[in-house]
Amino acid sequence: MRVADHCLAVADLWVMSDDDDHAVAFMGLTDNSIDSLFVSPAHAGKGIGRQLVEHARSLAGPLMVDVNEQNLPAVGFYGRLGFRVTGQSERDNDGRPHPLLHMAMV
Repeated sequence: MRVADHCLAVADLWVMSDDDDHAVAFMGLTDNSIDSLFVSPAHAGKGIGRQLVEHARSLAGPLMVDVNEQNLPAVGFYGRLGFRVTGQSERDNDGRPHPLLHMAMV
């Protein structure tokens, strides 16, 4: 597997590793917008996602994120971190019919 170079040129990327140096989570950030956030299911609920978001906020200030409105765990996660819905789109950024919630820290 290979990560396309053009993806890394656009976003800052942070990877969290366990004590054995295995990646357990990552987050991509462009300016103050979270592009991606993934935590391994085996490590979910341990505060890793929160740590990544707090780290990004310390660098970029108040953050924004687009979340698939059907992804209720993600909507709840961001809500607990102080994000609120600021808008909605019927299609994702690629024009596919995947409704998005636009959320921002308030």
